[in-house]
Amino acid sequence: MPETTLSGLRVRSVRCTAVEVPLRYVLGTSAATVKAAPLLLVELLTEQGVSGRAYIFCYRRSAAKPIAALVEDACEVVRGDPVAPVAIAAKLQRRFALIGVTGMVRMALSVFDMALWDALAIAAGAPLTTLLGGAPRPVRAYNSCGLGLMSPQAAADEAEALLEGGLQAVKLRLGYATLKEDLAVTRAVRARLPEAVELMVDYNQALSRHEALLRGRALQSEGVSWLEEPIRQDDLAGCAALAGDLHLPVQIGENFDGPKDLLRAVEAQACDLVMPDVARIGGVTGWMQAAGVAEAHGIPMSSHLMPEVSAHLLAATPTCHWLEYVDWSDAIAAEPVKIVDGCWPLRDQPGTGLEWDADKVARCRIE
Repeated sequence: MPETTLSGLRVRSVRCTAVEVPLRYVLGTSAATVKAAPLLLVELLTEQGVSGRAYIFCYRRSAAKPIAALVEDACEVVRGDPVAPVAIAAKLQRRFALIGVTGMVRMALSVFDMALWDALAIAAGAPLTTLLGGAPRPVRAYNSCGLGLMSPQAAADEAEALLEGGLQAVKLRLGYATLKEDLAVTRAVRARLPEAVELMVDYNQALSRHEALLRGRALQSEGVSWLEEPIRQDDLAGCAALAGDLHLPVQIGENFDGPKDLLRAVEAQACDLVMPDVARIGGVTGWMQAAGVAEAHGIPMSSHLMPEVSAHLLAATPTCHWLEYVDWSDAIAAEPVKIVDGCWPLRDQPGTGLEWDADKVARCRIE
């Protein structure tokens, strides 16, 4: 790698590649059944020859290319600028303000920000978390692969299989037609898991306020650790009512659109826990701003997807809680990361350590 200095690192160009990777465990939720995950891979190139990498989950195959076009547009706006992610984020916020920095625009600017930070850390010869004031360390993780809507027996079998690598927590999707079915699956999984293993449940915004209160109260005595997105995530008043009524912690945050959304939720007392998505909260820059809000309010903060970068962010987050582990990027990674003793083994290497295999990418590419 050519010698460079952080102050001399400048933006040159960006390469975007859309892929769709198969899931090892089908993910059936109250919203949809997911068998493959569309990802957008981004490589930022600097004038000094240092590259930074990042990727995001695009939710729908059709979204990958429009997001890529926005990433490329963002790069044109800051071409030749110093790789200073906070300053670049502010500049792009201003330039995209009339379109609206939300939805796909937010995701595009987030993944661009993530790639900028990776390049900066690589140029510094330090892990990303070190650049953010943290230190490389194992980050405890829960397994979020699979455990979609299925029969109680199938769910119990799958939950047991998800304890690979010494994982000590798994997440179960709920939202069956009746509370009776929710309880049957929850009890089957809880009975199969060792007592020390935590069980989170996620409704993917499936319930009404009334139904969420009924089911939340019923689940309180079933040995679960949190109740995730029981109702619409933007119904802050409804979430606050649930959080106030239940002693089961209410978890929201994967759909926060920037740090101000997290602040609004916390101020509304809409949750006990938060779990931002780095691709929606504003990349690394937005995450660290959100982490400051969470720390100021004493709110435990977990991650949503993209574990490669999320582990670095959590290691620098004062109220670090849980890393959401999914193995989706294994299909394109040069060296897939394996869970060790229930933790993501954050490596002491420059950047995020994210690299993909060209042959694997070619096989998964969306044309």
